[in-house]
Amino acid sequence: MKKFFFSILPLLIALASQAQLSYPATKTVEAKDTYFGKTYDDPYRWLENLKDKEVATWFKAQAELTDGLLAKIPGRDALVQEWLALDKLKPAAYSDIGFEHGRVFYKKTLGGENVGKLYFREGWNGAEQLLFDPASYKTGVVTTIQSIVPSWDGKHVVIGLSSGGAEWSELRVLDVGRKILLPESIYPSEGPLGWLKDNQSFFYDAGKIVDIKSIEIELNRKTRIHKLGTDTATDRDIFSDESNPELGITAKEFPGASIDESYPDYIIGFLQTVQNELRVFYAPVSELKNKKIKWAVLCQPLDNLVRGIAFNGDYVYAVTHTDAPKYKVVRTSVKHPDWSHAETIIPEQADSVQSITKSRHYLLIVYSDGVVGRLVKYDLASGKTSAVKLPMSGTVGVSCPDWKTDNCLVNITGWTAPLTIYDYDARKDTFAKSIFNTDVKYPGFENLVSEEVQVPGHDGAMIPLSIIHQKGISLDGSNCCILTGYGAYGISLDPAFSIRNCSLAAHGVVVGIAHVRGGSEKGEAWYRAGFKTTKPNTWKDFISCAEYLINKGYTSPQKLAGTGTSAGGILISRAITERPDLFAAAVCNVGCANAMRLEFSPNGPVNTPEFGTVKDPVECQGLYEMDGVAHVQKSVKYPAVMGVGGWNDPRVEPWEPGKFVAAVQAATASGKPVLMKVNYDNGHFTEEKIVTFKNFAGQFAFLLWQTGHKDFQPVK
Repeated sequence: MKKFFFSILPLLIALASQAQLSYPATKTVEAKDTYFGKTYDDPYRWLENLKDKEVATWFKAQAELTDGLLAKIPGRDALVQEWLALDKLKPAAYSDIGFEHGRVFYKKTLGGENVGKLYFREGWNGAEQLLFDPASYKTGVVTTIQSIVPSWDGKHVVIGLSSGGAEWSELRVLDVGRKILLPESIYPSEGPLGWLKDNQSFFYDAGKIVDIKSIEIELNRKTRIHKLGTDTATDRDIFSDESNPELGITAKEFPGASIDESYPDYIIGFLQTVQNELRVFYAPVSELKNKKIKWAVLCQPLDNLVRGIAFNGDYVYAVTHTDAPKYKVVRTSVKHPDWSHAETIIPEQADSVQSITKSRHYLLIVYSDGVVGRLVKYDLASGKTSAVKLPMSGTVGVSCPDWKTDNCLVNITGWTAPLTIYDYDARKDTFAKSIFNTDVKYPGFENLVSEEVQVPGHDGAMIPLSIIHQKGISLDGSNCCILTGYGAYGISLDPAFSIRNCSLAAHGVVVGIAHVRGGSEKGEAWYRAGFKTTKPNTWKDFISCAEYLINKGYTSPQKLAGTGTSAGGILISRAITERPDLFAAAVCNVGCANAMRLEFSPNGPVNTPEFGTVKDPVECQGLYEMDGVAHVQKSVKYPAVMGVGGWNDPRVEPWEPGKFVAAVQAATASGKPVLMKVNYDNGHFTEEKIVTFKNFAGQFAFLLWQTGHKDFQPVK
């Protein structure tokens, strides 16, 4: 690994210069809301109108200040170059692998390649052929492939294309034989949902709103069917509140309907929000002949079905947390579903069910204890369950692209173990390195280790904490440390290899991953303990992990930085407003830092099942507790802070971290910099490696500058 060689400026000079920062003028307004007898001031409400010229000017001025300061940190650009060099060693990354009528389709991104391309093979071992290169789509625009859905006969592929991190897709249809795009175009869409038996028609997400910045863009969505060669204006709406008012589909629910090719006699309609419990309808495929589809209920949220559903024969299989906080697998009749009396086929275990996947003859169930995964096989014919001996230890993922066979792909990775892909024959229980796998060793990473510890929380709960660092580090508090956490939606931060994390650790940084409540590392109860009114456990767990790292000598308050991304913005904004003394610096990356205003953003209404609504007195109070902006207080010595916003972000608009930055700039008494980074070429995230690497290198450079890392001190 390349070494850093920089001209080092004494830390005192850097600290003196940062106290002289002059921030862009930020006005305040008389804005307030009164809920249930309590009034909440919101002096930075004006920043929410991103279309206003004054607002755009404010963000631009903040961005220029931030970009100018980050440019003075030589370690930032060196970090980008190091990551790009390491990425060139990286094996090709594969996603959206599908097998249709003898053809294998997949998206492939080579090491060192900015964005992925669409390929296919004639058979698993056939010669690889390039099918579509998004670089050829629009001149001067970096286009990314968001989704790939091949037809059942393998002759067409619907692809979702996006740019600038906006995520909303333009749908185009590719003729595989001729390798050309057909003329029809559909925009904006969340993506294609699946093909019909005729191989000439496909399901897709649609809405009435074209402006992706509109507050209504995510509301009143619907599933439509498009037939190749016809006018998209005539596409039929088959699943929405408009076409099926009797189903009671709310404006914030996303209706997605499709046909499972392995179970082709039914159309399955999912209603999705961020709520994990499934709400699903179904209808015989023959209903497509009728003017209006007559849907029947397959399950409702009160059935507590989560993490997957599968059909086989007369049964539908699912994962539930009913009387099973770490989940169990059950089944019921397809024709007469009765989940309250469902048969338990695999009872609750000591670790948690992560997913279920069906091959031709088996159900494959992935478990995890938060660190180590395991695989269980259920024979659909005999009902027998058996453990699968894995070829290595780590986080496990399973997919079965060819539903007509028992040949599946098993992915295994860890904090310091690059992803390994295996071909798994479920009938024979054999593993072999896949054609999609290439082993790799990264120079400089051989001395890295990871630890898994349990940290006592504020209420006695034991919080899992993962720590990545070099072997033999001194536990004297001298190490720079970056601690990250998330804690929402029941999403676990499973061990997974990251060039960025390992690169930081190779440079002497301790990297911590706090498995706070709100995730599901310890099952459903762990998730519910960081949900709505119990949300304070999320940032309090993060604080407990920070205290552990300090008390054990991994770092010190002057050397500790915290980060939170997206919903993790709640975690980091509240951690530093509750315990500013623990952290030297923090990054709120495209983060939800203004929870009381979240539901008034385009992505807000669909998120009320997770965080709550100001329309409910109890949930309103919970949202106030989560709100970082509302908890900023005058004359407090806050850590150095950098908010990061994506100008094209469809999930967390940049005014959320922007308002938090404005509040801290006006309040802090520490003299440490409070900056707002605006990525005008990005959204919530982007596949573009160069954009992503520059973005995160800037964030880490800021944190390492403020925690005193010698290679990241600005040049005067």
